[in-house]
Amino acid sequence: MNFLTLENVTRSYGEKVLFKNLNLHIDKGQKIGLIAKNGTGKSTLMRVIAGKEGSEGENAKITFRKDIRIGWLDQEPDFHPELDVLSAVLDEANPMVRVVKAYEKALAHPEKTEQLQLAMSQMDELNAWSFESKVKETLYRFRMENLDQKVGTLSGGQKKRIALVKILLEEPDFLILDEPTNHLDVEMIEWLEEYLSQPNITLFMVTHDRYFLENVCDSIIELEDGQLWRYSGSYSDYLEKKALKEEVEAVTYDRRKKLLKNELEWVRKSPAARTSKAKARVDSYYDRKEANDTLKPKKEEMSISIKENRMGTKIVELHNVGKSYGSKKVIDGFTYKFKRKERVGIIGPNGTGKSTFLQLLTQALDPDTGKVVVGDTVVFGHYRQEGIQLLQDKRVIDVVRDIAEVIPLEKGKELTAAQLLERFLFSRAQQQVYVSQLSGGERRRLYLITVLMRNPNFLILDEPTNDLDVMTLQVLEDFLEDFPGCLLVVTHDRYFMDKLVDHLFVFEGEGKIRDFLGTHVEYRLLKRQEELQRRQAAAERPSAKVETTVAKPGLTSTERNEMKKLEREMAQAEQRKKEIEERFQAGDITPAEISTLSSELGVIQSTLDEKEMRWLELSEKA
Repeated sequence: MNFLTLENVTRSYGEKVLFKNLNLHIDKGQKIGLIAKNGTGKSTLMRVIAGKEGSEGENAKITFRKDIRIGWLDQEPDFHPELDVLSAVLDEANPMVRVVKAYEKALAHPEKTEQLQLAMSQMDELNAWSFESKVKETLYRFRMENLDQKVGTLSGGQKKRIALVKILLEEPDFLILDEPTNHLDVEMIEWLEEYLSQPNITLFMVTHDRYFLENVCDSIIELEDGQLWRYSGSYSDYLEKKALKEEVEAVTYDRRKKLLKNELEWVRKSPAARTSKAKARVDSYYDRKEANDTLKPKKEEMSISIKENRMGTKIVELHNVGKSYGSKKVIDGFTYKFKRKERVGIIGPNGTGKSTFLQLLTQALDPDTGKVVVGDTVVFGHYRQEGIQLLQDKRVIDVVRDIAEVIPLEKGKELTAAQLLERFLFSRAQQQVYVSQLSGGERRRLYLITVLMRNPNFLILDEPTNDLDVMTLQVLEDFLEDFPGCLLVVTHDRYFMDKLVDHLFVFEGEGKIRDFLGTHVEYRLLKRQEELQRRQAAAERPSAKVETTVAKPGLTSTERNEMKKLEREMAQAEQRKKEIEERFQAGDITPAEISTLSSELGVIQSTLDEKEMRWLELSEKA
């Protein structure tokens, strides 16, 4: 069943043609990832497909199946700043949504007993309890717990998460997602992977997360030189097929080049405009030469051996470092001495102190206890996730030259600003463009170059993969593999992390930092095994039985109603928990099902713990 058809779709800005006469078909159940360099029209194509921008040309057609619902996730979602979180994710047109919102509002004012009772009866009538639980569970899963908070007070990352939750709750037939993994931690990303892998979901997305592409997509489409190239299979299949395509193109180019060389010799020998036949042959030569130039293999990236800024024996040392914000402890007595050429990854949930750690390391922030010692020869290069303000009226090349004209290489060689820009996919023509004309991803790439141009020997990258395209990430990884200094990386991009670091600092919360020798994937596998063992042990313990309550004088009518609701919800949760535990014992259970059910069981157990605690509070009051 066809969901979307694009025919002869063209889009340009001024004289720049982003893409021309594109054709694309997407059928039900297909999961497609779009790959392209920043600034070549990825987001524009996404917006055209989503109906947010039009196409050019009389013959252009964008046709959706009439009876499908489309979910669109913009790279920078826009909400009214006065909306609260709950209102932002729920569509008022849905009657169930209106009932759930009325119930949540009534819960916030339990003293208004009649209002609460009315809301509860409406919830019963529409059987909205499961939907209400799904709304809260999804919001909490994406760390959006303050439902009354105004959207205008949220960060860009939080708004992106709200937009994603809104789409997931609406359950559209066709999802169009622009960088869905930006601003998500690993637990969120892995859950989203499982969700989007469901066979009934049709998906078209842009993401720089290559593990995500590998685990979710069944096709990769590349936008290159204004045209689409489709590769069936996962991201690894795409890499294999593209390498083969480029190899074939290189052979074809070499063969045609030899033929053209013979043709060129004839053209040079022939008298100018000798006959109409000769003129036609000359014209034919230039036409074929131009066609062959389009097949010319892309220039291989040069290998760079950077000359290391001399680094002494003392690099960076942390001695019993502690840092708190009020009662919240983010780092508790951490001691570590960095060694030469060390490569460390930093992982952990948002809010556990990763950014604070980087500020302490670079001495931008003082610790509450202990001390940080930085060696005299250390030159920090710090790529911050919030970026920097680049001057809009400067050309790209001048932004980099203002920092340095050259980077020293080994054996007395030098790398110029223009060469480094070329290495990071800024052509000589693009280097003359003003900063104001760059896309968001191109600006991030330029900011990265300004950090590297300072030739640091201790490089800190805080979420460097956000808004960078896959091609740029491949170039950056290649560059960093040759980097001779210390490297510290904070990122939720598991692929990027695993490729570059030797061990991990795991921020576990409450100030605890664990030094894990291994890759990110190995750590996640270990955590899953530990969690599964914990749940199995918990399942072996007798379940707590909750007796039916009898109204007692110490409770208000609102509290009695709340206890009844809690008992009903706990009974449902216990039943589902039992079903999952029985399923774990089945012989035909798959690893994917184990992962999904384990995640669900964790949510159920957490919910049960909260509800039982509240029930006990009420029962003691009764």
